Amino acid sequence: MVNLTIDNKKIQVAEGTTVLEAARAAGIHIPSLCYLKDIQAIGACRVCVVEVKGAKTLVASCSLPASEGLEVFTNTKRVRMARRTVVDLLLSEHDGDCQTCNRNVDCELQSIARQLGVKEVRFQGEKAGKGQDESSPALVRDTAKCIMCRRCVAVCSDVQGISAVFPQGRGYHTVIGPAFSKNLSDVVCVQCGQCAAVCPVGAISERDEIDEVWNALDDPEKVVVVQTAPAIRAALGECFGMKPGTLVTGKMVAALRKLGFKAVFDTNFAADLTIMEEGTELLTRLKKALVDKASVALPMFTSCSPGWIKYIEHFYPDMLDNLSTCKSPQQMFGAVAKTYYAKKIGKAAKDIFVVSIMPCTAKKFEAQRPEMNDSGVRDVDVVLTTRELGRMIMQAGIDFEELPDEQMDAPLGISTGAADIFANTGGVMEAALRTAWEIVTGKPLPFDNLHVAPVAGLEGVKEAAVKITGAKPEWAFLENVTLKVAVAHGLGNARKVIEAVRSGEASYHFIEIMTCPGGCIGGGGQPRMTNNDIRKARIAAIYKEDEGRPIRKSHENPAIQAIYKEFLGAPLGEISHHLLHTKYTKRSKV
Repeated sequence: MVNLTIDNKKIQVAEGTTVLEAARAAGIHIPSLCYLKDIQAIGACRVCVVEVKGAKTLVASCSLPASEGLEVFTNTKRVRMARRTVVDLLLSEHDGDCQTCNRNVDCELQSIARQLGVKEVRFQGEKAGKGQDESSPALVRDTAKCIMCRRCVAVCSDVQGISAVFPQGRGYHTVIGPAFSKNLSDVVCVQCGQCAAVCPVGAISERDEIDEVWNALDDPEKVVVVQTAPAIRAALGECFGMKPGTLVTGKMVAALRKLGFKAVFDTNFAADLTIMEEGTELLTRLKKALVDKASVALPMFTSCSPGWIKYIEHFYPDMLDNLSTCKSPQQMFGAVAKTYYAKKIGKAAKDIFVVSIMPCTAKKFEAQRPEMNDSGVRDVDVVLTTRELGRMIMQAGIDFEELPDEQMDAPLGISTGAADIFANTGGVMEAALRTAWEIVTGKPLPFDNLHVAPVAGLEGVKEAAVKITGAKPEWAFLENVTLKVAVAHGLGNARKVIEAVRSGEASYHFIEIMTCPGGCIGGGGQPRMTNNDIRKARIAAIYKEDEGRPIRKSHENPAIQAIYKEFLGAPLGEISHHLLHTKYTKRSKV
């Protein structure tokens, strides 16, 4: 521990803590723009400068280690004027279009300018040239708004391990973007949106498709239905000033009805469907390997996360056979809505318009993949992020906090607690084990309250091993087999797991990969800013939702049982194979 003084307040912190972290822990606010906790502290923006006794110049607090006896002042005239000058200079180059920018009121540069009392732009001169990149189905770039904070660079390279964007040029002519000034669609970008999630301004954001949804809702010829991903219910409230981790499932349903959707359904229904298909696929692969002694691609990887799918297509195309052939729950839902549900209400697939509310920008890319049309038309028509839904509700003048709680519609709104936890890292694995274990043994998964604790939490790579005992006669070949599983979240951690498997250092049967840190609750389309404290709050809310459910295992969902009896037949059957499974594409690393 080291002892220092900040604004005459004595503080003790662990060695290695920066002055910025120490101040914030003590309740002393220091503004910053380029800083990202646990990811980046490069002192580039200089907004977080402080005065240190004995130092000749002001120092960036985000990169200054706390040391014994250090005396720091965060609010002197010199500090205030320096910060204000820095922000003035940033504003002089920032072509913000604040009145129409989707980050208006949610812009960190705007907020800091307000805090510092900036009332006019003092320095007038040339602004950076506009560079609009709308080539990607998920993300839009506007280089004129970029403030060179490099947050997007850090998260893309250090967290995701992709490096799709980085600084090019020098000085005033520096541009943050893909190599050789290419568009995002021309480089290896997995569309995860973590860059948009950390951008402090509007330089990179999700492609806004709200108008497409309004147009569909206004079309009397369309039956417009909506599905909501499990992560939305633990984050949407943040768009309206509610605490992170506030469950708003019922209010969300009520808001969607007020917007005009003909039916409000749940992606959780399709998550339960995914467990039936993916769990059966895993057991089938194990049987082929252990009984038939056939060559089978193991370990099997989950396929729910579209950013992860695009990642493995680019970087490890030789391992595509290891991916589950299951579509993601979003795409399963679209195919079922335009076949099974359409038939129930006497409509053709072309008459059903499916809108997805997702925590993920990569879902926009996934929905327009050419293979996602097994219903005979595009399975999912439009994907909105959590942030877009928040804006849409505001556009409609709905007082979200005053809404009553309402229930989702049947049959595609009926789901289980197992589906809820798809939102969290480790959740897909736990949900699959709940069902697969019970199929094999006829007994509940032998973990406290059904939670597989070793695969929960925010550790980057997690492992668990479960020895199967008491297998039913038809599953006798699994008796005494120790099922080894792993979970990784964030693509940098995915790379570690894959390399360990390829080198023989690690051996697993089943691996869950989520693109975004924390899983879907930390998706690129969730309310900003998402740090680990917010991730933990959302994760806790999702587990609470699961534990409050009367049914917590996918195979016990009566609506799932009904769709197999009435329509699909059996998991991995002919109809489910056609509608719910897919193939993947080998892509270049360049």
